Amino acid sequence: MSKPLDGRVAVITGASRGLGRAMALALGADGASLALVARDAEKLNETAEACRAGGARAETFLADVSDEAGVESARAAVLERFGTAHILINNAGINIRKPIHEFTLEEWMRVMNTNLTSVFLMCRAFVPAMKGHGYGRIVNMTSIMSHVSLPGRTAYSSTKTALLGLTRALALELAPDNITVVGISPGPFGTEMNTPLMNNPELNAQFISKIPVGRWGRVEEIGALARFLCSEDAGFITGTDILIDGGWCAQ
Repeated sequence: MSKPLDGRVAVITGASRGLGRAMALALGADGASLALVARDAEKLNETAEACRAGGARAETFLADVSDEAGVESARAAVLERFGTAHILINNAGINIRKPIHEFTLEEWMRVMNTNLTSVFLMCRAFVPAMKGHGYGRIVNMTSIMSHVSLPGRTAYSSTKTALLGLTRALALELAPDNITVVGISPGPFGTEMNTPLMNNPELNAQFISKIPVGRWGRVEEIGALARFLCSEDAGFITGTDILIDGGWCAQ
């Protein structure tokens, strides 16, 4: 029995854990072949094995996607193994939380390069292979910090707001090729990045109090959304982003 993403090749960055792992599992279950990209070999292999256990083809590629040479090496390796690419999910990201006067330039640039420059590099590398199929999907992991913010998030909010602008412009650029470009803006999800907040009872309670549905998001919910956005049914959704935040930004 055929699956919705049979014959599609999906490149997913930051695939070793959290939201990236969840999206890999979801797309793999729908038939996509997976090119999983990250820096942590052990965790990346765990994701690949979980995807294979579900019946998906999954290959791993070690790369720092904020590095131009690393991205070019990953592009060459992915295309050598898969021949093409149809889906690109830019999920790799970091967050450094501190007041602006405590930031070093190196820390600021690390957030910028990981969250924003990496998306430019990955899109520049893989868009040529995505053209000519009459179908393509780029999903950029934006954030509710693209729309609102909190103290101590100057670097993170800056990158995510800029990424939303990149998403809009690239969607217009690629629309003639039937390649959609969409952002997913998660609110608070139970991922490794948010572990420090979840493990702090006071901060955890503060976050929960701000989420109208009264809980952290489940990573599987991001996987389900990514699965839909990569489907044929989502071909008219482009140049925007989808808030999945339990009502946070509705307040």
